[in-house]
Amino acid sequence: MIGTWHFLHQTPQSSIKMQFIIEKNESYRLSIVLEPYPFPISVDTLTIEGNALWAKGTSPFVPDEQFEIELTFEEQEFQGKIKLPFQDEFEVQGAKGSGPTLEDMLISEIAPYRKHDVLQRDREDISLAVEVLLDKMSITDKIGQMSQCMSTNISLGTDIESESPEKLIKAGRVGSVLAAVNSYRVFELQKVAVEQSPHGIPLLFNFDVIHGFQTIFPVPLAWSCSWDMEAIQEACAIAAREATASGITYNHGPMVDITRDPRWGRVVEGAGEDPYLGSLIARAQVEGFQGNSLHDPETLIACLKHFIAYGAAEAGRDYNTVDISEGTLRNVYLPPFQSAIEAGAGSVMNSFNTYQGVPVAGNRYLLKDLLRKELGFDGILISDYGSIDEIIAHGNAKDSKEAAKKALDATMDIEMVTRSYDHLHELIEQGLVTEEQLDEAVRRILTFKYKIGIMDDPFRYVRPEKEKEYHYHASHLAASRSLAQKSIVLLKNNGVLPIASKERKVAVIGPFGDSKDLLGPWQWTRYSNETVTLRQGIEEQEIPVAHLLFAEGCKVEETIVGGVERAVSAAEQADIVILALGENSGMSGEASSRMDISLPKVQQELAEAIIRVGKPVVLVLTNGRPLVLDWFERHVDAIIETWFLGSQAGHAIADVLFGHYNPTGKLTMSFPAHIGQVPVYYNHFNTGRPVTESNKHLKFFSKYIDGSNDPLYPFGYGLSYTSFSYSNVQLSQTRMEMESSEMIVAMVTVTNTGAEQGEETVQLYIQDLYGSVVRPAKELKGFKKVKLAAGEKQEISFTITEADLAYWNADKQYGAEPGEFKVYIGSNSRDVKEASFELIP
Repeated sequence: MIGTWHFLHQTPQSSIKMQFIIEKNESYRLSIVLEPYPFPISVDTLTIEGNALWAKGTSPFVPDEQFEIELTFEEQEFQGKIKLPFQDEFEVQGAKGSGPTLEDMLISEIAPYRKHDVLQRDREDISLAVEVLLDKMSITDKIGQMSQCMSTNISLGTDIESESPEKLIKAGRVGSVLAAVNSYRVFELQKVAVEQSPHGIPLLFNFDVIHGFQTIFPVPLAWSCSWDMEAIQEACAIAAREATASGITYNHGPMVDITRDPRWGRVVEGAGEDPYLGSLIARAQVEGFQGNSLHDPETLIACLKHFIAYGAAEAGRDYNTVDISEGTLRNVYLPPFQSAIEAGAGSVMNSFNTYQGVPVAGNRYLLKDLLRKELGFDGILISDYGSIDEIIAHGNAKDSKEAAKKALDATMDIEMVTRSYDHLHELIEQGLVTEEQLDEAVRRILTFKYKIGIMDDPFRYVRPEKEKEYHYHASHLAASRSLAQKSIVLLKNNGVLPIASKERKVAVIGPFGDSKDLLGPWQWTRYSNETVTLRQGIEEQEIPVAHLLFAEGCKVEETIVGGVERAVSAAEQADIVILALGENSGMSGEASSRMDISLPKVQQELAEAIIRVGKPVVLVLTNGRPLVLDWFERHVDAIIETWFLGSQAGHAIADVLFGHYNPTGKLTMSFPAHIGQVPVYYNHFNTGRPVTESNKHLKFFSKYIDGSNDPLYPFGYGLSYTSFSYSNVQLSQTRMEMESSEMIVAMVTVTNTGAEQGEETVQLYIQDLYGSVVRPAKELKGFKKVKLAAGEKQEISFTITEADLAYWNADKQYGAEPGEFKVYIGSNSRDVKEASFELIP
């Protein structure tokens, strides 16, 4: 029964296809792919006896329900029973192979719906068309456009707590659908909207395309460590190309939250702790997803999330309280949103937290005054999942009716999935809100439906032939591998890397040595089983089979009987050990906050046993957040931070391990030395009693009595297989006049002092020594990448203008203030050369 098997099953609502991929290494492994629904299924129990298989699994989409499978296999066919969540058990018959795709079934069916030579409308034409349609719509119709439902009611055909999407769409009670990730399902639902709803208004199809759609790229925290805007933009463009081929038109991404607390699970989705770098990455992602025109059917509406300060949740606990000053809001958390809005982002999603005691979903100051009026955002504002209802739980509304009023007053256009907006009709009748408020929201929604072309060509995104062409395309995989290489950060190396000789015996030990769990959270690819493991990546390095040893040692959080003993035996036979440890995908992402960001105890025990063998050890980390690594820093010979690298992870890691790619990644979040330091970040304030080299041994300063304030690895840190030296900083002038066209050029010479060609990311930081409010110890203001051959040197220059010195000040406005400044240039936020200048009135 080893191999790939499939079956098709018809329900009154849809067609279902399920694939079973059965593998055997040390034990059997079953992977399940369910189409057209984006349900990742984890197999919890698996029993195989002869030609019979029994399995039970779960999905985060239906956490309290099980998938139950009972199959009997013959040479080319199988039969059995399947129990899906909320459905009765049904019998299935299937065959060997991947079978016909739902895309194949759709290609001929979609042909009569194709339109050709549909012209793009201009702004004036769209505006006129929207007003004509608005005049025809009832209040109920308008509320429908402002409401969203799931592509399934989580029952795969059986009503539970909500009405089916087909029924809601037919009645005109929804204007967008979440999580229809297959063109077959998009076609089914769009047909209902166009042919049966009151005005035939096509649907928007929304999904969270965070770091790839079918081809998976490194998680955003990983790709931020590349500091490569072009590569990040390309990754988002590829994701858009693959997603739109499946009919998705509206992305619930990118996440542009600044984050300083690694306990928060959603750090994995963002660009780290720095507003400047975060702003550049936010812009790159919007430009990647939206391309040059939203009318292009290979581009997605980008939605910025989460507005705002979601990453400031107290104690790193998801959905928790946020209490920050307006200065922190504007200087730290707002810049990426400003940058992405300037880049033309079509949508914004609210955050779950409160600001100044008011939940953001109903916060008029943040959404109406700041976002709409001050920043000039005129796109679609969508609530995060359930966040309008949560205004009640926060204690800011009595009931869902009051919550709906608060959200509408804050200019919330679309309610995601929940139905608080059903109260708007009653609120209008009572004079508590106006129909004009609904018109404003629906006008924005319809405008984007015209912009992307679906009002004139409703099925233009239903392209099953493009799904077959684009999904997991070889060029997309190559781009994923390239960005994965750039995302890897070398944290320590005492000379054991790269592994130069293929004659050395290598032991790969740990739960991630042969794991496909390298994609990370927030992905629903159907190709997860084709993820390249570390073992596969190493095996393709043409190392003799006799020189490779593998031992799992333990699971991510569980022991294996005899596992440590077998791992120690493998280490004893090897010349070098690759210790593959980390977090599984479920330990990062939404609702995955952790109190203890150390590696699980069972992995620590495995590592200690391997270290006692006395062989050189390379730690290869798979994880979605900075971890506490102080023990490993002291005991292993090299540390490679690989994060979750995506579809080509194993190849990219092996490329670095064996020297085919010289690591270039730089951290975008500081790694704490101890959990008690969290949150620890480079752009902190000095305090009134700052610690210095001269006073760090004294007591009455802002410090710990049992350790340093400094992180283990600072922001911007990352090693290479070569080394770089920096000259002193030279400034073109040391005084700059305000409100002039003057600028200062800061120069430094960087030399490759090692024996290998390498790439260095040269970083510029500035410190404002005093101001109307206190300023950070330093702030990133620029960086440049430079490739240097061994022994080569190059002068790097940065231009500093008054705009680089501006911030939200005590007068509640943006601007620079006269005073003294320091310029720092170096390889990371800690190891820098410095110079000084003055800004004069």
